[in-house]
Amino acid sequence: MKFFIDTANLSEIAEAQALGVLDGVTTNPSLMAKEGITGSDNILKHYVAICDIVDGDVSAEVIATDYEGMVRQGEELASLHPQIVVKLPMIAAGIKACKYFSDKGIRTNLTLVFSVGQALLAAKAGATYVSPFLGRLDDICTDGMGLIAEIRQVYDNYDFETQILSASVRNTMHVINCAKIGSDVMTGPLSSITGLLKHPLTDSGLAQFLADYQKGN
Repeated sequence: MKFFIDTANLSEIAEAQALGVLDGVTTNPSLMAKEGITGSDNILKHYVAICDIVDGDVSAEVIATDYEGMVRQGEELASLHPQIVVKLPMIAAGIKACKYFSDKGIRTNLTLVFSVGQALLAAKAGATYVSPFLGRLDDICTDGMGLIAEIRQVYDNYDFETQILSASVRNTMHVINCAKIGSDVMTGPLSSITGLLKHPLTDSGLAQFLADYQKGN
């Protein structure tokens, strides 16, 4: 399973990259605003800065909600850097734009997916990634992990090449369960990745090893 980090914070991206397990980055307008990145030129420059840090794919989201606007903005984003994946909303215009980009060889990520039907449309349109938001479904007492499993089944039934990018990951158990189900990618905060390192027996065992070494040396 690929590990993406869901942030626009360059320091967090650099930390995850240095760990040696990072495969890509996802961003959105909310994450850009959180880092104080405003204005079209600054946002575009920030995407390039992210690409300069990470080795893998970087999802950059269009703001337009109409087909022509998505195509225009998506082409601009794709031209920034070879690692850019154009992120499109799961609406009719987004599906249409996805098909356009797919035919052009431009990679896409269909975002804000909350149903199997939406994921099926994304795959039919040739999306590179589909992003079901499992955490947001959990927030409204709906089984987000169940959605990932259903999409996995449908994609396997028909050998769709679209990768399931489990988004809105909140914690380490989300990561583990996504891996069990067969999600191709997970994207979440840095803590959802570094949290996998933690176990009290590792800490106590290391402390004991070091203590025993000090006694003998």
